[in-house]
Amino acid sequence: MLSRLTRPQAVAVCALPVVALLATAVFAPLPFSVAQPGMTANVLGDNKGEPVITITGADTHKTRGQLRMTTIEATGPDQDVSLSDVLDGWFRTDQAVMPRDSVYPSGDTVKEIEEHNAEEMKKSQDTATEAALNHLGEQSDDIKVTLRLADVGGPSAGLLFSLGIVDKLDGDGSGGDLTGGRNIAGTGTIDADGKVGPVGGVALKTQAARRDGATVFLVPKAECSDAKTDLPKGLRLIPVTTLKGAITALVALEKDQGSVPSC
Repeated sequence: MLSRLTRPQAVAVCALPVVALLATAVFAPLPFSVAQPGMTANVLGDNKGEPVITITGADTHKTRGQLRMTTIEATGPDQDVSLSDVLDGWFRTDQAVMPRDSVYPSGDTVKEIEEHNAEEMKKSQDTATEAALNHLGEQSDDIKVTLRLADVGGPSAGLLFSLGIVDKLDGDGSGGDLTGGRNIAGTGTIDADGKVGPVGGVALKTQAARRDGATVFLVPKAECSDAKTDLPKGLRLIPVTTLKGAITALVALEKDQGSVPSC
């Protein structure tokens, strides 16, 4: 014999699966990563006790300013991200919720991802060196460039590496610094022909740059709108598409001559 439930009892019974489902959703791991502003490093200086850029086979000059590559920090591929983490990151300006597959290659182990990122960094360093020497008309057979940057992976420092090499070898082309003594940050991949490519996470990278004292940020032109999102006060955006264009903009900024592009 079945007894009839009262209305409050029926509501309570029906609510139990919903509550259980919500509890599961809140605590179940989701395929996202939560990112935040990461470390920056001055490629013209030292990192963990070693110079980031070492050049042999050519004269170099001492630089005064800074060229800061920027990074983001994201929850690891083996870390669980819950619904509460996603909701918290969604409404914060100093965090971003990103699909895990957009941050880490799908289906790889942590070790494989680390190896992949290290390989991408090495390729980026080689290409950045090639782009800088091509711009200056120098031969790689005569000049050896060594780049060291610990605990950073991926290709997004390419532009800053190239600019650092150019600054150490040629400055602004007329005896001055390419930076004009400023603290300049930025991001962007680069190919051997000097073309700058987008990287992602620029809104977080601008925050990292301003936090570490930068007043100018070089951003791939295609990511101008993203870079303007929650742009920190006191940080000037300069869009770039090529290494040559970035150098031209920095020289114009330094000498206060010519047009400096803006987003």
